[in-house]
Amino acid sequence: MKQISSLAQMPVTALEGVGPKRAERLARLGIESVQDLLFHLPIRYQDRTRRLPLAALRPGMEAAFEGRIDRAEVRMGRRRALLVHLSDGTGGVVLRFFHFSAAQKAALAPGRRLAGFGEVRRGPTGLEIVHPEFQLAEGDRLPPPEATLTPVYPTTEGMHQITWRQLTDRALLLLDAHAEVEELLPHALRRQWRLMPLSQALRWLHRPPPGTPARTLIDGRHPAVERLAFEELLAHQLSLREARRRLRRQRAPVLNAPGDLRRRLIESLPFELTSAQARVVQEILEDLAAPRPMLRLVQGDVGSGKTVVAALAALQAVESNHQAALMAPTELLAEQHLRTFRRWLEPLGLEVAWLGGKTPARERRRALEALAGGHAAVAIGTQALFQEQVVFARLGLVIVDEQHRFGVHQRLALRDKGATGGHLPHQLIMTATPIPRSLAMAAYADLDLSVIDRLPPGRTPIKTVLVSDRRRNEVIRRVRAACAAGRQAYWVCTLIETSEALQCQAAEETARRLEEELQDLRIGLVHGRLKSQDKERVMAAFQAGELDLLVATTVIEVGVDVPNASLMIIENPERLGLSQLHQLRGRVGRGSVESHCVLLYHPPLSDAARQRLAIMRETTDGFRIAQKDLELRGPGEILGVRQSGEMQFRVADLLRDAHLQRAAREAADWILAHASETVPRLMHRWLGTRTQYVQA
Repeated sequence: MKQISSLAQMPVTALEGVGPKRAERLARLGIESVQDLLFHLPIRYQDRTRRLPLAALRPGMEAAFEGRIDRAEVRMGRRRALLVHLSDGTGGVVLRFFHFSAAQKAALAPGRRLAGFGEVRRGPTGLEIVHPEFQLAEGDRLPPPEATLTPVYPTTEGMHQITWRQLTDRALLLLDAHAEVEELLPHALRRQWRLMPLSQALRWLHRPPPGTPARTLIDGRHPAVERLAFEELLAHQLSLREARRRLRRQRAPVLNAPGDLRRRLIESLPFELTSAQARVVQEILEDLAAPRPMLRLVQGDVGSGKTVVAALAALQAVESNHQAALMAPTELLAEQHLRTFRRWLEPLGLEVAWLGGKTPARERRRALEALAGGHAAVAIGTQALFQEQVVFARLGLVIVDEQHRFGVHQRLALRDKGATGGHLPHQLIMTATPIPRSLAMAAYADLDLSVIDRLPPGRTPIKTVLVSDRRRNEVIRRVRAACAAGRQAYWVCTLIETSEALQCQAAEETARRLEEELQDLRIGLVHGRLKSQDKERVMAAFQAGELDLLVATTVIEVGVDVPNASLMIIENPERLGLSQLHQLRGRVGRGSVESHCVLLYHPPLSDAARQRLAIMRETTDGFRIAQKDLELRGPGEILGVRQSGEMQFRVADLLRDAHLQRAAREAADWILAHASETVPRLMHRWLGTRTQYVQA
């Protein structure tokens, strides 16, 4: 085979053993070149570099072993099995085969020696290994133990681990023969951050030398893993910088009205803006007055007052002769925003249009006409806002609430509705999920970040208690007492199943039982399968104080604002993440009365669950809770779609590699200044075609 200087240019079919069918299987995993194969890294390792005496085998361990066959027999039972009895002078083990041929049975004859590897388990008569990998001795000579740790690869149907090892062996031979995996990090950068050369890191990861602690490779603490994680974080940073650069080349309408509408709203509010709200509004106004599109993320803990900030931004767009659209992920949250915006904006003479998934045809037609004709200043809705029939006269500002629940294409579709005359609308993104600073700086480097870090005055801290569901009757009495004192309460039902139908069924059953036990209370029910108008009617009744107790699924996680509600019961809290529990708890404590949250768990709790729920008792600080949630559950749970979908990492881990993130940011600055020609190649290596998400 003639030498090809770059393995990125060499098709994987150049390797012996890769025909059309196998190439098709590899392509399913994104492997088309020899370099792609080398970047397909093991998920774990087996130590076959030393063989244990049979007496040292223990149930549950994976081990390499050798011994002499004492006897082989076919045992008939529920499943026909070949049992091979092996000994080595220190002890014995049974090798059990369910799938075997007459030739295999004949080869496993008494007196022959073999070496093998497998997982040890308890059998009916002692230790056994089911279907071990094995090699028979030639004469009396066994093959030597493996020279390196044995990799285990992520795979696809039809690709055995032996095949992966054979293919990567051949790819590594090419690497050793001086064909190159392109080194994209300049020498000065590798020297500054003490990074292993890429070829060396790949060799180490595919065939770790004996004595390499496998745990350091799996946990990402080995220099070879850090080398690749650093490059991936760097590529990610560069992609976000590129998105930001592209955005700054775009044009946006200049929304610099004097602010009369904003002043009128502020004067009408029954509260004063906090200094944090005023600061964030000022940051937004400066962005809106610029001729390039704003892309700003506003973080604010539960109850920090993001909605009024969004309303003031919308008024700036309206006074500048443009429209604003606010998109929320659920009907319930969107309806909450609709009520609030209409209460604030209609006295200013502004029309607020509503577009939900279940909006009646006549009302929908009227809303579409009002938006297209420019009569409606503000549109509020769910994903229905970006459907094809929705046309805006002059969309200048897009506000996305709880943006991590939307897919990239949904956000782009709404933004593109305002793309007229070479201009894009400004974007304001809001989240009540506090994101730890280390995660925000890595995942949202393309956004400007504002944090509302102070709660409005008068909010009383929520006291959280952990109660076993064996004391359910006590909790019910507590609900009765709170409502008798003129307060209101929530009872939230959670199910481990993802089926919305089952969750709604559980909520209906809970409401029925509570109605039997609390006949003196007015009880309402809200879940995701209720018709929009029924949901709105129940929520309006609860907000008006016409209901004492609201039974709900987690659809009330965000957006529901009832200051008189002072008691929250959450069933089975051990099934939810900390951030979600914090969001639910934030539905109370919105008035001046002391509020309580009861976490009604089902015993016994695991140690991990007890540790998680203890955090909820200890603090109401959303950022501290988010940091703990990040440590316990990983970044995907906090970032949602942005992290677990389009932004998935192959080697890096945002939590584990937090210590590399500052270095990756500094390296991104250096590359852009001194080696910008490598930027497209780095992005292609690690992101491929998955770069559209950085526009959203």
